[in-house]
Amino acid sequence: MSNENEKMSAELTEAETSLREETAEAAPEVAEHDRSAELEAQLAEARAAVLYAQAETQNVRRRAEKEAQDARAYAATSFARDILSVSDNLSRALAAIPADLRDDEKLKGLVIGLEATGREIDSVFARHGISKIVAVGEPLDPNRHQAMMEIPTVDVEPGSVVQEIQTGYMIKDRLLRPALVGVAKKPD
Repeated sequence: MSNENEKMSAELTEAETSLREETAEAAPEVAEHDRSAELEAQLAEARAAVLYAQAETQNVRRRAEKEAQDARAYAATSFARDILSVSDNLSRALAAIPADLRDDEKLKGLVIGLEATGREIDSVFARHGISKIVAVGEPLDPNRHQAMMEIPTVDVEPGSVVQEIQTGYMIKDRLLRPALVGVAKKPD
């Protein structure tokens, strides 16, 4: 069966070749016109392929540039998340010092040093595009805030943040850590 198909295919190819030769001899203008039309079609196809390849190359280059910019801009994200806990602990330590100990001459240098360290951390954060998220008084934004509890109150609009449990941070335009907040609700 396969040999028979091969014979038929060979005969068909031979017949097509013979027909082309006869047509080319009988009408050289038609053969020349067919050949030039075929070449023009191939040229148009090649041009389209080149344009497509150029566009694809440009897209790949743009994507690589964007990824490189993002890598430079957000390279410190993991490190910044780790340092946030240090900043939180320093803030808690400063808040835990009672007012009478702050005024004590023996501890005054320690308190001033801790406060200076806190300011320096904030300065380093600012230099690297890390900023605190303003939460209290703002409407709850699930893209920046994480509601931890609801607090019944009539003083503010329901859905507003009334308490900040943990400060949230942004790195440039991306969320680094959401603010953990308490949200107002209508009293029962």
